[in-house]
Amino acid sequence: MQRYQLYRILKRTGRSFQGLSALNPLTIHRKGKRAKAIFALGLVCFFWGTTWVASKVGVSYMPALQLAGIRQVIAGLLFVAFFLHRRVPLPKGKDWITILVLSFLNFVISNSFTAWGIQYIPSGLGSIIGATFPLWLVLIGLLTTRARLPRKAILGFVLGFGGVCIIFYEHLDELFQADFRFGIFLSVFATIMWAFGALYTKKQAANFNPYFSLGIQMLISGSLLLVITKTLNNAGLPTFIPFEQIPWQSWLSILYLVVFGSIVAFGAYLYALQNLSAEQTSLYAYVNPIVAILFGFIIFDEALTLFIAAGGLVTLLGVYLVNKALREVQPEPEGI
Repeated sequence: MQRYQLYRILKRTGRSFQGLSALNPLTIHRKGKRAKAIFALGLVCFFWGTTWVASKVGVSYMPALQLAGIRQVIAGLLFVAFFLHRRVPLPKGKDWITILVLSFLNFVISNSFTAWGIQYIPSGLGSIIGATFPLWLVLIGLLTTRARLPRKAILGFVLGFGGVCIIFYEHLDELFQADFRFGIFLSVFATIMWAFGALYTKKQAANFNPYFSLGIQMLISGSLLLVITKTLNNAGLPTFIPFEQIPWQSWLSILYLVVFGSIVAFGAYLYALQNLSAEQTSLYAYVNPIVAILFGFIIFDEALTLFIAAGGLVTLLGVYLVNKALREVQPEPEGI
């Protein structure tokens, strides 16, 4: 009898270790598509969360807009070169208008202003502001359409901004600092522009490859940002430094943002999106701020208080309710 019980214990233990092996990156190539997709989603959650901290490191040593421009040019060139190598045709006609508008909304403004904003505020706070993107979609919808929003979306909207208010209670004293207010403005404005970019994409949905389009947008935006920063610097504003004077910390940050923030994480996101439901894939949006806050605490000693934790959780709950309500009204297509 004792032998039989020992056998059952060993068997259960073996099953437990077998289950844990699914998380082992060294054996992931032997797993099925679903296990690989979950692993890919984990990469997205981690790397896109750490990009906030990587950006914070980079902009601590060089002008933020220049950093954003260099990152976008390098990542854009890599994306465009890949699709041209695959003989994907270039956009035609009106597709270029859509690409130019999205270059301005998504990258010249949103991506670069996000990097600029966290030059003045904690990276964790910037990530939470970025996570409120669906709340701005609801607000824009309320102001521009007569359609009735689901109660769940309204509740999520109220909770989301309520959570942000809880977080800002911790920073009331800092709101009297001009730099902090400027960083908050930049981060909020960047998130609003990203929401407008999403709405414009939906309205002007084209048959052109959206991922090739993303690379072209980054290349156009990055080139424009470098021209703008160089011109403003010549006019006396400290927006550009010679490339040979960029410190290694910023180059390392740019390398991390290009390789892990743009290529690895974006490729993993596409794989997860193709093999998991849209609702499962959207999990990254709730994990990213947590990763950013933890790494901001570890690397920059950014405050990790009860107000930030509680406010962040309430905000993410609101974002979750909004996302769920909007998907119930108009579900997202899978396998984009």
